[in-house]
Amino acid sequence: MKKQPISKLQSLFRQGLITEELVSELRLDERKGVQNLIKGYEKQKRKEMELEVKYNEMCQIENRARSLGKQYIAGVDEAGRGPLAGPVVAAAVILPLDFKLLGLNDSKQLNEVTREKYYKIIIEKAISYGVGIVDNRKIDEINIFEATKLAMTEAIKNLHVSPDHVLIDAVNLKNLTYTYESIIKGDAKSVSIAAASIIAKVTRDRIMKEIHREYPEYDFASNMGYGTKIHMEKLKEFGATPFHRYTFGPVRNALNVKEGVTAEYK
Repeated sequence: MKKQPISKLQSLFRQGLITEELVSELRLDERKGVQNLIKGYEKQKRKEMELEVKYNEMCQIENRARSLGKQYIAGVDEAGRGPLAGPVVAAAVILPLDFKLLGLNDSKQLNEVTREKYYKIIIEKAISYGVGIVDNRKIDEINIFEATKLAMTEAIKNLHVSPDHVLIDAVNLKNLTYTYESIIKGDAKSVSIAAASIIAKVTRDRIMKEIHREYPEYDFASNMGYGTKIHMEKLKEFGATPFHRYTFGPVRNALNVKEGVTAEYK
């Protein structure tokens, strides 16, 4: 076999144009650069196999529901229960039977670039998706847990295809007209819930970036409303915005430090 320039082989590997037959031939090529390419190729293949196994495991809950005659299975998750500012956002997603997205996982395990990429794929391929948003004032009125359930309920209502089974991440919703399962850490166990977690997270992050434009000193574009050191310092310095959750302890404590500030919305 005539040895090809390593630069050409690198290009083939980058473009995904390498065949198993060629790899078998290249194993006989003693050049260090070629052997490094093969090691990289094998590492990538192992990673793909691991992602394939993980994805298939995350489809088991949906497959079990389908075996019981369920057709439209909605995954439901939320983003934003813990922050000190901004809304809580929930999403509901019904994926088609042939949907496949290797690497899909709990949104917290993915970086922002990957979440945005997956968000576009999910909303394009989903049979239906719905979003529910409950703002900070309602959170203060009814508490974060009830607000989370309200957001989830609204997300399900906003599906344009009615589900016949719902998979919910760690929350029990009453008065649903279809069967449902509450699954602890469901965003790491169900592809439908994982997809919903990405829709919810990306939607909420975009909202917080909009709020950041109005109140840049709090650095909401980076902390997304969570109580980071900078956020807490600015909260003590400037007081709360109309987007803060006044019933949350750290916000109340920070407001007590700033003389003359009362826990009322501006």
